[in-house]
Amino acid sequence: ATPVYLSEVAPPRWRGAFNTGFQFFIGIGVVAANCINYGTAKRSWGWRLSLGLAVVPAAIMTIGALLISDTPSSLIERGKVEQARHSLRKVRGKDCDVEAELAELKKASDVANEAKREPFVTIFERQYRPHLVMSIAIPFFQQLTGINIIAFYAPVLFQSVGFGNDSALIAAIILGLVNLASILVSTGVVDRFGRRFLFLEGGIQMFVCQAGVAVLLAVTTGVSGTKEISKGYAILVLVLMCIYAAGFGWSWGPLSWLIPSEIFPIKIRSTGQSISVAVNFATTFVLSQTFLTMLCHFKYGTFLFYAAWIASMTIFVALFLPETKGIPLDSMNSVWEKHWYWRRFVSG
Repeated sequence: ATPVYLSEVAPPRWRGAFNTGFQFFIGIGVVAANCINYGTAKRSWGWRLSLGLAVVPAAIMTIGALLISDTPSSLIERGKVEQARHSLRKVRGKDCDVEAELAELKKASDVANEAKREPFVTIFERQYRPHLVMSIAIPFFQQLTGINIIAFYAPVLFQSVGFGNDSALIAAIILGLVNLASILVSTGVVDRFGRRFLFLEGGIQMFVCQAGVAVLLAVTTGVSGTKEISKGYAILVLVLMCIYAAGFGWSWGPLSWLIPSEIFPIKIRSTGQSISVAVNFATTFVLSQTFLTMLCHFKYGTFLFYAAWIASMTIFVALFLPETKGIPLDSMNSVWEKHWYWRRFVSG
């Protein structure tokens, strides 16, 4: 629900910056978890503390949910126009004239309500083909960058290329901090340079780093992966992984949550987002269950596997993803009507 909520309350010109906050705090959680793991690793009861501390963010989210209002779009969709006006004033400022924006939201809601069709049926209609493709392809590709595999198995990965137990945990923390800093870069530039620019630049950067790691491991550990890597080369692997994490942090990390939350019309927005999240988690599950087996059998080839996917998704973005920077949510259909490929679906 969070990316949709952020997109619906954010002013159009700052929507990208607001939405990257979601990925930023995920990054904080990853770094905090790695720090806790490092601090408790040598205690027999440490795993209990690591799991038990999850109650802290859970409590913060539960209390926070009681303090925030529903989005104006959600309230209007349920016929609560006066509450929507109050909510809009709350997020835009008491002195801001919200009537024009409220009228646009109400118009979009009326159009949606006229159809009176089940959203899970509507989303499969021809005119929403580009939306559906993006809601599946973007989260699928995000996981095939290999980032969550690196996050899940960073200590194991760095230990396998020459770092000790403690050093591997520290390396994972460094990787998390680099990712966190890069998300801040995305927050500052996503509404200035656009989504496509960050997708393409980040994709090229990640491809070069994954291919670099593959070549480095092939040369130093051999095709069989049995040779021991020197400490200097192990540090070089960490540097490449940090550059890779930075590329992900200002592109596919936050943008994979942002794009599905802003491209759908109101009547299928929550449906599209739910499909996107389901694809993300399903792909994460499959990859996390197979990564260690891949690493054992493919050795350095595992990184070439992800590099090939990164190349494919970068080409996909270049060809099929239109720019959505600064477009109001209720006017988003215009970007598909102007696209060289998708206009045949939305205009037909």
